[in-house]
Amino acid sequence: MTRITDMLDFGPGLDIAARSSASISKLQVPENQDNLLVVDASGRAVFLRDQAAQSTTIAGWPAGHVRLAVMDGMGGHGHGREAAEAVAAGLLRVPACRTLEELSAHLDRLHAELQQRFSQPGDSDSFRRPGTTLTLLEIPPGRTPMLYHAGDSRLYEITAQTVRPLTVDHVPATCFAMHGLLGEDEWWQQVHGEHRPQISQAYILGNAFANPQVLEDDLLPLDAANLPPFLGHLADRRALTVRADATYLLATDGFWSCGRPLPWTARWPALMVRPGHSAGAALDALFNDYADHPPANLHIDNVTAIVLRFTRPAPAPGLRNLDETALPAASIPPHF
Repeated sequence: MTRITDMLDFGPGLDIAARSSASISKLQVPENQDNLLVVDASGRAVFLRDQAAQSTTIAGWPAGHVRLAVMDGMGGHGHGREAAEAVAAGLLRVPACRTLEELSAHLDRLHAELQQRFSQPGDSDSFRRPGTTLTLLEIPPGRTPMLYHAGDSRLYEITAQTVRPLTVDHVPATCFAMHGLLGEDEWWQQVHGEHRPQISQAYILGNAFANPQVLEDDLLPLDAANLPPFLGHLADRRALTVRADATYLLATDGFWSCGRPLPWTARWPALMVRPGHSAGAALDALFNDYADHPPANLHIDNVTAIVLRFTRPAPAPGLRNLDETALPAASIPPHF
Protein backbone atom coordinates (compact mmCIF):
# COMPACT_ATOMS: atom_id res chain seq x y z
CA MET A 1 0.00 0.00 0.00
CA THR A 2 1.40 3.38 -1.01
CA ARG A 3 1.67 5.92 1.78
CA ILE A 4 2.52 9.54 1.05
CA THR A 5 4.87 9.54 4.06
CA ASP A 6 7.03 6.54 3.14
CA MET A 7 10.11 8.67 2.34
CA LEU A 8 9.83 11.04 5.31
CA ASP A 9 11.76 11.03 8.59
CA PHE A 10 10.05 12.24 11.78
CA GLY A 11 12.90 11.58 14.18
CA PRO A 12 13.03 9.21 17.16
CA GLY A 13 9.96 10.49 19.05
CA LEU A 14 7.24 10.27 16.40
CA ASP A 15 5.80 7.51 14.23
CA ILE A 16 3.62 8.93 11.42
CA ALA A 17 1.93 7.57 8.28
CA ALA A 18 -0.51 9.22 5.87
CA ARG A 19 -2.59 8.43 2.82
CA SER A 20 -5.27 10.10 0.70
CA SER A 21 -7.66 8.42 -1.75
CA ALA A 22 -10.47 9.71 -3.94
CA SER A 23 -12.66 6.75 -2.99
CA ILE A 24 -12.59 3.22 -1.61
CA SER A 25 -14.94 2.18 -4.42
CA LYS A 26 -13.62 0.91 -7.75
CA LEU A 27 -16.94 1.81 -9.35
CA GLN A 28 -17.34 5.36 -8.01
CA VAL A 29 -14.22 7.50 -8.11
CA PRO A 30 -15.05 11.19 -7.66
CA GLU A 31 -12.55 14.01 -7.88
CA ASN A 32 -10.33 13.97 -4.79
CA GLN A 33 -11.14 17.29 -3.14
CA ASP A 34 -9.24 16.27 -0.01
CA ASN A 35 -5.65 17.31 0.58
CA LEU A 36 -3.04 16.94 3.27
CA LEU A 37 0.27 18.42 4.28
CA VAL A 38 2.98 16.56 6.17
CA VAL A 39 6.26 18.28 7.05
CA ASP A 40 8.89 16.03 8.59
CA ALA A 41 11.65 16.73 11.09
CA SER A 42 14.06 17.90 8.37
CA GLY A 43 11.64 20.20 6.55
CA ARG A 44 10.72 17.85 3.73
CA ALA A 45 7.03 18.26 2.90
CA VAL A 46 4.48 16.20 0.98
CA PHE A 47 1.06 17.31 -0.25
CA LEU A 48 -1.32 16.89 -3.21
CA ARG A 49 -1.50 18.94 -6.39
CA ASP A 50 -3.89 17.98 -9.19
CA GLN A 51 -4.74 14.93 -7.05
CA ALA A 52 -1.15 13.63 -7.20
CA ALA A 53 1.51 13.52 -4.49
CA GLN A 54 4.16 16.26 -4.59
CA SER A 55 7.17 16.91 -2.40
CA THR A 56 9.41 19.86 -1.59
CA THR A 57 11.86 20.95 1.08
CA ILE A 58 11.18 24.06 3.17
CA ALA A 59 14.30 26.19 3.51
CA GLY A 60 15.26 27.06 7.08
CA TRP A 61 12.83 24.63 8.70
CA PRO A 62 13.97 24.00 12.31
CA ALA A 63 15.25 20.49 12.99
CA GLY A 64 12.75 18.23 14.72
CA HIS A 65 9.70 20.43 14.04
CA VAL A 66 6.72 18.60 12.49
CA ARG A 67 3.48 19.89 10.92
CA LEU A 68 0.47 17.72 10.00
CA ALA A 69 -2.78 18.85 8.38
CA VAL A 70 -5.81 17.43 6.60
CA MET A 71 -8.15 19.43 4.37
CA ASP A 72 -11.52 18.52 2.83
CA GLY A 73 -12.52 20.87 0.01
CA MET A 74 -16.18 21.73 -0.12
CA GLY A 75 -17.93 19.51 -2.64
CA GLY A 76 -21.09 21.61 -2.42
CA HIS A 77 -19.30 24.61 -3.90
CA GLY A 78 -17.10 25.19 -6.92
CA HIS A 79 -13.33 24.96 -6.63
CA GLY A 80 -13.33 22.71 -3.57
CA ARG A 81 -10.17 20.91 -4.69
CA GLU A 82 -8.51 24.19 -5.60
CA ALA A 83 -9.32 25.64 -2.18
CA ALA A 84 -7.76 22.67 -0.38
CA GLU A 85 -4.72 22.85 -2.66
CA ALA A 86 -4.35 26.57 -1.96
CA VAL A 87 -4.34 25.91 1.79
CA ALA A 88 -1.73 23.17 1.42
CA ALA A 89 0.45 25.52 -0.61
CA GLY A 90 -0.14 28.37 1.84
CA LEU A 91 0.87 26.23 4.80
CA LEU A 92 4.26 25.72 3.18
CA ARG A 93 4.83 29.47 3.59
CA VAL A 94 3.76 29.60 7.24
CA PRO A 95 6.90 29.52 9.39
CA ALA A 96 7.34 26.90 12.09
CA CYS A 97 5.42 28.13 15.15
CA ARG A 98 6.32 27.54 18.80
CA THR A 99 3.34 29.18 20.50
CA LEU A 100 -0.40 28.88 20.03
CA GLU A 101 -0.74 32.63 19.61
CA GLU A 102 1.82 32.63 16.82
CA LEU A 103 0.20 29.69 15.06
CA SER A 104 -3.29 31.20 15.28
CA ALA A 105 -2.11 34.57 13.97
CA HIS A 106 -0.39 33.05 10.93
CA LEU A 107 -3.29 30.74 10.06
CA ASP A 108 -5.94 33.44 10.52
CA ARG A 109 -3.89 35.67 8.22
CA LEU A 110 -3.67 32.93 5.61
CA HIS A 111 -7.45 32.42 5.85
CA ALA A 112 -8.02 36.12 5.08
CA GLU A 113 -5.49 36.15 2.23
CA LEU A 114 -7.01 33.12 0.52
CA GLN A 115 -10.51 34.44 1.05
CA GLN A 116 -9.50 37.56 -0.83
CA ARG A 117 -7.79 35.54 -3.58
CA PHE A 118 -10.93 33.49 -4.25
CA SER A 119 -13.30 36.47 -4.20
CA GLN A 120 -14.84 37.39 -7.54
CA PRO A 121 -14.92 41.07 -8.64
CA GLY A 122 -18.41 42.44 -8.20
CA ASP A 123 -19.71 39.22 -6.63
CA SER A 124 -21.37 40.03 -3.32
CA ASP A 125 -22.73 36.49 -2.87
CA SER A 126 -20.35 35.09 -0.27
CA PHE A 127 -22.23 31.78 -0.28
CA ARG A 128 -20.52 30.99 -3.59
CA ARG A 129 -17.10 31.31 -1.97
CA PRO A 130 -15.13 28.06 -1.86
CA GLY A 131 -13.91 26.61 1.38
CA THR A 132 -12.20 23.67 3.00
CA THR A 133 -11.83 22.10 6.39
CA LEU A 134 -8.47 22.47 8.11
CA THR A 135 -7.43 20.36 11.07
CA LEU A 136 -3.75 20.89 11.86
CA LEU A 137 -1.23 19.74 14.44
CA GLU A 138 1.94 21.77 15.02
CA ILE A 139 4.56 19.76 16.93
CA PRO A 140 7.68 21.72 17.98
CA PRO A 141 10.55 19.57 19.25
CA GLY A 142 10.32 18.94 22.98
CA ARG A 143 7.11 20.94 23.34
CA THR A 144 3.41 20.22 23.59
CA PRO A 145 1.56 19.64 20.27
CA MET A 146 -0.80 22.43 19.25
CA LEU A 147 -4.17 22.06 17.53
CA TYR A 148 -5.82 24.45 15.05
CA HIS A 149 -9.24 23.33 13.77
CA ALA A 150 -11.91 24.64 11.39
CA GLY A 151 -14.66 22.54 9.83
CA ASP A 152 -15.77 18.94 10.31
CA SER A 153 -12.63 16.92 9.77
CA ARG A 154 -11.56 15.37 13.09
CA LEU A 155 -8.75 14.43 15.42
CA TYR A 156 -9.32 11.18 17.33
CA GLU A 157 -7.46 9.60 20.24
CA ILE A 158 -7.62 5.80 20.01
CA THR A 159 -6.53 3.39 22.74
CA ALA A 160 -7.01 -0.35 23.10
CA GLN A 161 -10.21 0.36 25.04
CA THR A 162 -11.87 3.34 23.36
CA VAL A 163 -11.96 5.91 20.58
CA ARG A 164 -12.40 9.54 21.63
CA PRO A 165 -12.90 12.60 19.38
CA LEU A 166 -10.68 15.55 20.33
CA THR A 167 -12.36 18.11 18.07
CA VAL A 168 -15.85 19.59 17.74
CA ASP A 169 -17.52 19.48 14.32
CA HIS A 170 -18.47 22.93 13.03
CA VAL A 171 -21.98 21.92 12.00
CA PRO A 172 -25.56 23.12 12.63
CA ALA A 173 -25.95 20.82 15.65
CA THR A 174 -23.02 22.57 17.32
CA CYS A 175 -24.54 25.94 16.48
CA PHE A 176 -27.84 24.85 18.07
CA ALA A 177 -26.00 23.58 21.17
CA MET A 178 -24.14 26.90 21.47
CA HIS A 179 -27.51 28.68 21.54
CA GLY A 180 -28.96 26.30 24.13
CA LEU A 181 -31.27 24.59 21.63
CA LEU A 182 -29.68 21.15 21.79
CA GLY A 183 -28.59 19.07 24.77
CA GLU A 184 -25.62 16.77 25.16
CA ASP A 185 -27.30 13.50 24.17
CA GLU A 186 -28.96 15.06 21.13
CA TRP A 187 -25.69 16.67 20.04
CA TRP A 188 -23.74 13.40 20.23
CA GLN A 189 -26.47 11.57 18.33
CA GLN A 190 -26.70 14.13 15.52
CA VAL A 191 -22.94 14.68 15.13
CA HIS A 192 -21.48 11.23 15.81
CA GLY A 193 -24.47 8.91 15.44
CA GLU A 194 -25.85 10.10 12.10
CA HIS A 195 -24.81 11.34 8.66
CA ARG A 196 -25.71 15.02 8.21
CA PRO A 197 -23.91 16.69 5.27
CA GLN A 198 -23.94 20.32 6.39
CA ILE A 199 -21.32 22.66 7.81
CA SER A 200 -21.39 25.98 9.68
CA GLN A 201 -17.74 27.03 9.36
CA ALA A 202 -14.87 26.34 6.99
CA TYR A 203 -11.45 27.73 6.22
CA ILE A 204 -11.57 30.42 3.47
CA LEU A 205 -15.39 30.28 3.55
CA GLY A 206 -16.03 31.90 6.95
CA ASN A 207 -18.67 31.10 9.57
CA ALA A 208 -22.45 31.10 9.94
CA PHE A 209 -22.70 30.46 13.68
CA ALA A 210 -24.60 33.62 14.60
CA ASN A 211 -27.15 33.27 11.79
CA PRO A 212 -27.27 30.31 9.35
CA GLN A 213 -28.39 32.70 6.60
CA VAL A 214 -25.53 35.17 7.09
CA LEU A 215 -21.97 34.17 6.30
CA GLU A 216 -19.32 36.17 8.16
CA ASP A 217 -15.81 36.45 6.74
CA ASP A 218 -13.85 35.70 9.92
CA LEU A 219 -13.42 32.34 11.57
CA LEU A 220 -14.98 31.97 15.02
CA PRO A 221 -12.73 29.93 17.33
CA LEU A 222 -14.88 27.71 19.52
CA ASP A 223 -13.83 27.34 23.15
CA ALA A 224 -15.21 27.26 26.68
CA ALA A 225 -16.49 30.82 26.30
CA ASN A 226 -18.97 29.99 23.53
CA LEU A 227 -19.37 26.20 23.60
CA PRO A 228 -21.85 24.43 25.91
CA PRO A 229 -20.25 22.98 29.07
CA PHE A 230 -20.17 19.42 27.74
CA LEU A 231 -17.95 20.56 24.83
CA GLY A 232 -15.99 23.36 26.48
CA HIS A 233 -12.87 21.23 26.97
CA LEU A 234 -12.56 20.68 23.19
CA ALA A 235 -11.45 24.16 22.14
CA ASP A 236 -10.53 24.55 18.46
CA ARG A 237 -7.15 26.04 19.30
CA ARG A 238 -5.36 24.50 22.22
CA ALA A 239 -2.33 22.67 23.50
CA LEU A 240 -2.88 18.92 23.57
CA THR A 241 -2.07 16.45 26.30
CA VAL A 242 -1.06 13.29 24.44
CA ARG A 243 -0.47 9.74 25.59
CA ALA A 244 2.35 7.39 24.69
CA ASP A 245 -0.09 4.46 24.70
CA ALA A 246 -2.54 6.08 22.27
CA THR A 247 -2.83 6.23 18.50
CA TYR A 248 -3.95 9.56 17.04
CA LEU A 249 -5.94 9.88 13.83
CA LEU A 250 -6.36 13.06 11.77
CA ALA A 251 -8.99 12.32 9.15
CA THR A 252 -11.58 13.74 6.77
CA ASP A 253 -15.23 12.80 7.07
CA GLY A 254 -15.26 10.19 4.32
CA PHE A 255 -14.35 7.72 7.06
CA TRP A 256 -17.65 8.17 8.92
CA SER A 257 -20.06 9.23 6.15
CA CYS A 258 -22.48 6.39 6.63
CA GLY A 259 -25.90 5.72 8.08
CA ARG A 260 -24.68 4.67 11.54
CA PRO A 261 -21.09 5.85 12.13
CA LEU A 262 -20.69 4.76 15.77
CA PRO A 263 -20.55 0.98 15.17
CA TRP A 264 -17.93 1.61 12.48
CA THR A 265 -15.70 3.91 14.54
CA ALA A 266 -16.05 1.52 17.49
CA ARG A 267 -14.05 -1.00 15.42
CA TRP A 268 -10.97 1.22 15.30
CA PRO A 269 -9.35 0.22 18.62
CA ALA A 270 -9.28 -3.46 17.60
CA LEU A 271 -8.07 -2.57 14.11
CA MET A 272 -5.47 0.08 14.86
CA VAL A 273 -4.10 -0.60 18.37
CA ARG A 274 -2.24 -3.90 18.36
CA PRO A 275 1.05 -4.98 19.94
CA GLY A 276 3.92 -4.07 17.64
CA HIS A 277 1.66 -2.16 15.23
CA SER A 278 3.45 0.80 13.64
CA ALA A 279 1.57 3.90 12.50
CA GLY A 280 1.86 2.57 8.96
CA ALA A 281 0.34 -0.77 9.94
CA ALA A 282 -2.51 0.99 11.74
CA LEU A 283 -3.15 3.18 8.68
CA ASP A 284 -3.15 0.15 6.38
CA ALA A 285 -5.56 -1.69 8.69
CA LEU A 286 -7.95 1.28 8.63
CA PHE A 287 -7.98 1.62 4.83
CA ASN A 288 -8.12 -2.14 4.21
CA ASP A 289 -11.03 -2.69 6.58
CA TYR A 290 -12.90 0.25 5.11
CA ALA A 291 -12.49 -1.21 1.61
CA ASP A 292 -13.15 -4.84 2.57
CA HIS A 293 -15.95 -4.29 5.11
CA PRO A 294 -17.50 -0.88 4.37
CA PRO A 295 -20.13 0.35 6.82
CA ALA A 296 -23.79 0.07 5.88
CA ASN A 297 -25.38 2.95 3.96
CA LEU A 298 -21.98 4.30 2.95
CA HIS A 299 -21.86 7.67 1.19
CA ILE A 300 -18.94 7.50 -1.26
CA ASP A 301 -16.50 10.27 -0.43
CA ASN A 302 -12.81 11.10 -0.44
CA VAL A 303 -10.82 9.58 2.43
CA THR A 304 -7.66 11.10 3.89
CA ALA A 305 -5.94 10.06 7.11
CA ILE A 306 -2.79 10.75 9.08
CA VAL A 307 -1.97 8.27 11.86
CA LEU A 308 0.57 9.30 14.49
CA ARG A 309 2.03 7.94 17.68
CA PHE A 310 4.19 9.65 20.25
CA THR A 311 6.84 7.08 21.00
CA ARG A 312 8.34 9.10 23.84
CA PRO A 313 6.50 10.51 26.87
CA ALA A 314 4.92 13.82 25.94
CA PRO A 315 5.86 16.99 27.84
CA ALA A 316 3.34 18.45 30.23
CA PRO A 317 1.21 21.19 28.65
CA GLY A 318 2.87 24.54 29.09
CA LEU A 319 0.83 26.67 26.72
CA ARG A 320 -2.31 28.69 27.27
CA ASN A 321 -5.39 27.83 25.36
CA LEU A 322 -6.32 30.74 23.64
CA ASP A 323 -23.09 14.98 0.55
CA GLU A 324 -20.13 16.92 3.90
CA THR A 325 -19.46 20.58 3.50
CA ALA A 326 -22.55 22.55 2.56
CA LEU A 327 -23.76 25.45 4.65
CA PRO A 328 -27.16 24.97 6.35
CA ALA A 329 -29.22 26.73 3.71
CA ALA A 330 -31.61 24.98 1.35
CA SER A 331 -30.45 27.00 -1.67
CA ILE A 332 -26.92 25.64 -1.44
CA PRO A 333 -26.23 22.34 -3.26
CA PRO A 334 -25.25 19.30 -1.14
CA HIS A 335 -21.87 17.65 -1.07
CA PHE A 336 -21.28 15.00 -3.76
